[in-house]
Amino acid sequence: MDKRTLLLQMREKSLEGGGQDRIQSQHKKGKLTARERLHFLLDDGSFQEIGAFVQHRSKDFGMEQQLIPGDGVVTGYGTINGRLVYVFSQDFTVFGGSLSETHAEKICKVMDLAMKNGAPVIGLNDSGGARIQEGVVSLGGYADIFYKNTIASGVVPQLSMIMGPCAGGAVYSPAITDFILMVEHTSYMFVTGPNVVKTVTHEEVSSEDLGGASVHSSKSGVAHFTAANEVESIKQLRTLLSYIPQNCEEQAPAIPYEAADEDRPTLSNIVPENANQPYDIREVIEEVADEGSFFEVHKNYAENIVVGFARLAGKSIGIVANQPSFLAGVLDINASKKAARFVRFCDAFNVPLLVFEDVPGFLPGTDQEWNGIITNGAKLLYAFCEATVPRITVITRKAYGGAYDVMNSKHIGADINFAWPTAEIAVMGAKGAAEIIFKKEIDAAPDKEAALKAKEAEYANIFANPYRAAERGFIDEVILPEETRYKLIKAFKMLENKVDKLPRKKHGNIPL
Repeated sequence: MDKRTLLLQMREKSLEGGGQDRIQSQHKKGKLTARERLHFLLDDGSFQEIGAFVQHRSKDFGMEQQLIPGDGVVTGYGTINGRLVYVFSQDFTVFGGSLSETHAEKICKVMDLAMKNGAPVIGLNDSGGARIQEGVVSLGGYADIFYKNTIASGVVPQLSMIMGPCAGGAVYSPAITDFILMVEHTSYMFVTGPNVVKTVTHEEVSSEDLGGASVHSSKSGVAHFTAANEVESIKQLRTLLSYIPQNCEEQAPAIPYEAADEDRPTLSNIVPENANQPYDIREVIEEVADEGSFFEVHKNYAENIVVGFARLAGKSIGIVANQPSFLAGVLDINASKKAARFVRFCDAFNVPLLVFEDVPGFLPGTDQEWNGIITNGAKLLYAFCEATVPRITVITRKAYGGAYDVMNSKHIGADINFAWPTAEIAVMGAKGAAEIIFKKEIDAAPDKEAALKAKEAEYANIFANPYRAAERGFIDEVILPEETRYKLIKAFKMLENKVDKLPRKKHGNIPL
């Protein structure tokens, strides 16, 4: 056999994975193969494979008789919408996608290339876990990947797609990455599986109920996005990439935009006259952002706060917004963690931040206090304080107590702070404040209820507005709601060349 024919045969064999029977089995489960996923993910014809002929080195348990080119993971690089990305796609048809020493080496190689060349890393995870036949060598491979994930964090975006099982130690690589996408009913993540849970705690639980996409998108917050099938999940990832830069040294790609009438009259009709009546903050976001550009992150988790990417005059921004239609928009443990994580990602990758504020305070109660609302709330405070990207806040209604400080106030480094005429900036609501300040007078009054209402109105007249804060310079401008989009475009344009650096240090100590 001549050398050319040998090469072509080896190439052909490397494309077969675990063979047709296992490929059909994968399809029967509603799952694509490793290479099919890359076909949908990357631009046509752009994929360039690295390490197609790599084989494992194990000689125990008859493994030397089972040598399959690629060793259960397809690695390489390609483009998405013309932009360079590095990829690894685990192949469940080969040893169940289990991770061996060489499998890990292939993943680490593309991660090293990504850091050197400043491009995102995308991992498509579909694996039974560590390759048991290799013992501690396989565990060492996982640790090598975790280390690379950590070093790459904040240097290049790292995106994890969970396309099948991801269990045991394997979950910690996606957990370190920036965003996790899961597929309903075919992907799951957990540290210990249903069998171990049953043995230890006597709980009967399915893989789906323990670590499926629905659980992780709504209860744990592990998953940022879910989709009904793999193709939809891949479309989500391609959309996500369009909002973020290639690396920490670049800006997110902008799309062409022609200035037009930026007035948005509809904004004047969203906030109800009754300060205790809810409304959907997404209506405000949709009106302010470029049409159809809002791309929400963590939609089903901690719904009292909304985070996501959008475009403003064609440029990418990150949005954090209290949600009055869920728990009145209070800050609690999960909302604080969700928003803090998003703020830190945007800051790491030069995405300007826009905050819409309507917050009555932190959620009270023993459950919150006992589970650490103090340190968890501080995570969001810390994230905003250390963020050096352009930061703008718009107070639409309530800005009460410590939550006012935390939500990107002027005092913690926000660049521009706007308020609508409906804004109420105070230590607390008028009723609660009146009960404390005027307690003696109310108690002494013949009609206590009438006295309370009178004092409540008095306090509201003084503080339930944005003008005291504006007098102090804590609010840069009180604006009409319909002016918001125009004002934000101008303000972000002004802040384009912002330079702000933190004091020299090894790193801060965020209250984890």
